[in-house]
Amino acid sequence: MKKKTWKIYAFWIILAEAVGALSGWLTSDGMKVYTETINQPPLSPPPWLFPIVWIILYALMGIGAARVSLAPRSKERSLGLNLFVIQLIMNFFWSPIFFNAQAFGTALLWLVLLWILVLAMILVFRKVDKPAGNIQIPYLLWLTFAAYLNYGVWQLN
Repeated sequence: MKKKTWKIYAFWIILAEAVGALSGWLTSDGMKVYTETINQPPLSPPPWLFPIVWIILYALMGIGAARVSLAPRSKERSLGLNLFVIQLIMNFFWSPIFFNAQAFGTALLWLVLLWILVLAMILVFRKVDKPAGNIQIPYLLWLTFAAYLNYGVWQLN
């Protein structure tokens, strides 16, 4: 791979990972309260699993965005990258809404909007670069599971 290509991959992966890390850092106290005091639905994973999954998902997001950004300029490429940035911002704010504010109903609505954005991003990414879209599917599946957990927490608390 060319040196410039590696820089593009590094940029997008680091951007996605940094957004996730910042969101995690800003909500670390809220996550602790959540883990210790909030009733959780069945199938809730152990707390140590979440950072592992998110590190992988943010890397996949970055790889997908890099692949799209390396594609020839087009309306779909621009739309895909715009959707990527918008969903990344939406993703960032879900954690403070859920963990810090403990606004579980609002967080669920936010998550549904995020899910729709990610689906749209996948569909557009696939038009530009099919693998870039396909590697976002685990993200969409995790968001689906997160919606189940979010709904369960909302109902139990």
